[in-house]
Amino acid sequence: MKRIAIYDMDKTITRAPTWTRFLIHYARHHAPHRLPLLPAAGALALGYPLRLIRRGALKQATHRLLIGARTPTERLARAATSFARRERLFPAALAQIAADRAAGYAIVIATASPRFYAEAIAAAVGADTVIATETAHDAAGRVLPRLAGDNCYGAAKLTRITEWLASAGTARDAVQVRFYSDHISDAPTLDWADEAFVVNPGPALARLADERGWTDLRW
Repeated sequence: MKRIAIYDMDKTITRAPTWTRFLIHYARHHAPHRLPLLPAAGALALGYPLRLIRRGALKQATHRLLIGARTPTERLARAATSFARRERLFPAALAQIAADRAAGYAIVIATASPRFYAEAIAAAVGADTVIATETAHDAAGRVLPRLAGDNCYGAAKLTRITEWLASAGTARDAVQVRFYSDHISDAPTLDWADEAFVVNPGPALARLADERGWTDLRW
């Protein structure tokens, strides 16, 4: 039977959320004229916990402000590489990835972060596959501040994972799945996995893990 270990990325592998920090990194090193727009991006972000803006719409709006409307893929790739080099990762996450690989598991990262930098972090940890939020491109191949499909978050993440399995011709009952996440939004995928691991969970996820019998990891 095929074995797959699927990892969330932000605060499961990385020590901190990545999107806002990538935006600041990009603006600082590749578009410094956009730095004065940081307060506007911060004001938009404050609308999310107040339910004034949805997560996907916030991602698109802050992308437009701090990255731009049409960005060459090569420039984003350079920014992603330099950002990934600076990322602080949990040593225990890297050790678990190595242990899963040694046990015969393929390593998959499934994240709401955009593919254009998630792939750079995935390469740094030796992942085999990345399932991430996709971004639209124009006819010239430049990256647009618009999602191509759903934000890969919550139930949408599980949909993307099952679509990926189907596209590979892999039946669910032909694969053993481990899933690791720090966030309660990933409860659908934790439920779906054969082995579920919660990483440094908050109180709500810790309670759910206790109810469902999921393994609680602290790293």
